Amino acid sequence: MIKNKRSFTWCVILIIVAASAWTVAQDQPGPAVNVKERDLIAVLQSDAPKGEKAITCKRLAIYGTEQSVPVLAPLLADKELASWARIALEAIPGPAADTALRNALGKLQGRLLVGTINSIGVRRDAQAIGALVQKLDDANAGVASAAAVALGHIGGEQATKALSQSLADALVGVRSAVAEGCILCAEWLLAHGKAAEAVKLYDTIREADVPDQRHLEAIRGAILARRSAGVPLLIEQLRSEDKERLGIGLRTARELPGRNVTKALASELGRLSPDRRPLLLLALADRNDSAVIPTIHEAAQSSSKDLRITAIDILIRLGDVTCVPILLETVTEDDTELEQAAMETLVRLPGKDVDADLVARLPQAQGKLQQVLIELAGQRQISEALPAVVPSLQDIDAGIRSMAIQTIGILGQDQQAADLVKLLQKTNSSTERAGIRKALLAISGRCGVKCIPHLRPLTQSRDNELHMIGLRALAIVGGPDALAAVKSAIKSAEPPVQDEAVRILSNWPSNWPQDSEAGQALLRLATSAKKMSHQVLGLRGYFQYIRGTEKLSNEQKVTRVVDLLSHIKRSEEKRLAIAVLAEAPSSSALELLTTFAEDSAVVEEVYSAMVQIAGQDIRGISRDQRRGVLKMVAEKSRNNGIQRRARKTLSGIR
Repeated sequence: MIKNKRSFTWCVILIIVAASAWTVAQDQPGPAVNVKERDLIAVLQSDAPKGEKAITCKRLAIYGTEQSVPVLAPLLADKELASWARIALEAIPGPAADTALRNALGKLQGRLLVGTINSIGVRRDAQAIGALVQKLDDANAGVASAAAVALGHIGGEQATKALSQSLADALVGVRSAVAEGCILCAEWLLAHGKAAEAVKLYDTIREADVPDQRHLEAIRGAILARRSAGVPLLIEQLRSEDKERLGIGLRTARELPGRNVTKALASELGRLSPDRRPLLLLALADRNDSAVIPTIHEAAQSSSKDLRITAIDILIRLGDVTCVPILLETVTEDDTELEQAAMETLVRLPGKDVDADLVARLPQAQGKLQQVLIELAGQRQISEALPAVVPSLQDIDAGIRSMAIQTIGILGQDQQAADLVKLLQKTNSSTERAGIRKALLAISGRCGVKCIPHLRPLTQSRDNELHMIGLRALAIVGGPDALAAVKSAIKSAEPPVQDEAVRILSNWPSNWPQDSEAGQALLRLATSAKKMSHQVLGLRGYFQYIRGTEKLSNEQKVTRVVDLLSHIKRSEEKRLAIAVLAEAPSSSALELLTTFAEDSAVVEEVYSAMVQIAGQDIRGISRDQRRGVLKMVAEKSRNNGIQRRARKTLSGIR
């Protein structure tokens, strides 16, 4: 035994060592990658289809090293594989790939040459500058253009000088690319601390005969390179009649750094035409500079409606408690658009200090402002505002009362249910009663049984509408006390209230399926109610209870259905009974289903339930019985979906 244990231990140790060695090998990039690369090179050197070689080139962009370059270089002349080879050569580190691309410059023409030049630009090979400069005069405009852009990507003084000299006399078809190269070189100069030279180059492009797009790019660059000294040029664009220049000005206004720039642009706001002020204000807001806040506040109170709405919208993200007075003043104006914009901002304005400010204003507020503050308390869910909102339930202004009811429905607790019940008992307004009902239902759902004592006066009211509101609220709360009130209403209330109580009870199992008392009450309705409509609702509710309860076994559920057979006459109730049986799989359920199958109106529902039961391995139902049921359904059903389910289930029974 000891010897076996030692052998087992050594086996475990060897397995662990082997696994560790494999893991280390996987983590070592050298040998594994070399093997992968050799396999890929072999594909390129084989007679494999071009499509396979193309994918191989793409994979060499990941696994390739300088060893792959001699195999990839000849493919630069292959019309079908050149672009794929360049993908790899652009990614392979080291000078070999640069050399291969440079060497190809003198051997290629047309599109193949253009592609190679583009790859040199991607790799920013400074040693290729001389050869690229020579290509600026190439008779092929595509080649000359590619060379110009590639020189721009490489950058440096030599490339800058060559492109600057070429800009003035470049052919029309090449001039745009030369200008693009110059812009790239100017960016290189700026990045390397040579702002003055960059400004000079940008200005040269601005004055050159080049397409408008290059002018716009140069304008942006010239402004940014000048930093704060570029503000006059920036403002010139903002005032331009040309929409494209305005657009580049607005873009650059967001990019040019400096608080003094912010202040200068803010000063310009009032000088622009009214239709451009909102555009500049948005650009100012995007600068993320707190110095713009006073300007936004001022704009929110200006005479221009469009500018005001823009400023108010901006305050959603940049505003704080200091803008609350401005927004409250706006929201009480007689302008729907301004009111909506200000209200949305007040609702979304972040900060607990904003909540505290709004709550502090409530006790002294009157009229429309009072109504707005109450609404904000609800929209922002400021629970601290509740004590100040409750007294507004007694306000003489119906609008204020309505808003208080709405907000209490959002924030209120069980004690506020009592306040709402008192108001409900006093008001005769149908609109107000509807609002109170909605608020009471919300509070009842939130606070549960704590609300029952406060709701009881409604269930004792002789006002049928109040009685029904109380019953609906109790139905949301649930529990024995709530159920008792509903049962009492069914027994002794006025007919309209009785009808409502029956409807409530019939839906009780949807929320409280385990409440057996509700089940018993529904059974009594189904079997002995005086009104046929009550019997129908009771039967439907009882079937819901049977389906949802976990207190009954499957056999007990089937028995309950059997007991009610004499009351199940309509197709609607039969379908409910079939649904119960389908979820109570047993031999007795299958047997009872055959009874319902005699009704052609529900026969397909019966077949569906049979398939559901026969698909389960149930005690008391043999495999042969299950197969027989499924074969019968597959043959008799006229529903394609049920037929397919039956056949599929049958095929799974072995």
